Amino acid sequence: MTPVPATRPWPPYVLPFAAYMGFIALEGLLETAAGALPALAALAAADHLWLYPLKVGVVVLLLWRFRHRYAEFRAPARPGRDWPLAVAVGTAVFLLWIRMDWPFATQGGAEGYDPHAAALGAAAALPLIAIRLAGAALVVPVFEELFWRAFVMRYLVRPDFHNVPLGAFTPASFAITAVLFGLEHHLWLAGIMAGAAYGALLCVTRNLPVVIVAHGVTNLLLGVWVLATANWAFW
Repeated sequence: MTPVPATRPWPPYVLPFAAYMGFIALEGLLETAAGALPALAALAAADHLWLYPLKVGVVVLLLWRFRHRYAEFRAPARPGRDWPLAVAVGTAVFLLWIRMDWPFATQGGAEGYDPHAAALGAAAALPLIAIRLAGAALVVPVFEELFWRAFVMRYLVRPDFHNVPLGAFTPASFAITAVLFGLEHHLWLAGIMAGAAYGALLCVTRNLPVVIVAHGVTNLLLGVWVLATANWAFW
């Protein structure tokens, strides 16, 4: 691959996120096509199950491709107290998230991710569960925090975002990023709450890996809770 010119610093932050969202759009297209072509109905009914490993794999490949471009991971080590803070913030976001599923605070239909929906049996469900947990806890926090907190929040301060320190913000950049992050999710109000919490953590610590850990803790706890309660709509 030809290296991306240094004059274009945004692709490493935008492309993994765009790829993930592109797969979500593809799921919607398959479901729409199934309405016109009944033969696709069975495929579309479980498309989110078999597309998830593919979209996570594509995102991982893009993150690996751009790994040398993420200066945020070469930041000086933070004090040890930041890591317990990350766990505390991630846990608090999880506890609030599962209580904020009020009807007025949701958008769209929650298809959820039920690994048993395709009736593939336990042998297939277990790998799907493992991939979903790993994707949610290890992959999603990385590309979302790179996009929202490392790119968008700084870009809204100044377009040459690489010259904006991590954690620097204006009231508008902080609020807009939190709101847009929330609107990305089915539980939009819970998403705004989470976006504000992760943004505040970045402003306090000035360290993106700390925020990624907090986000990962939230997603891991949510995944374990979903598996324990079968509340698939939260997944």
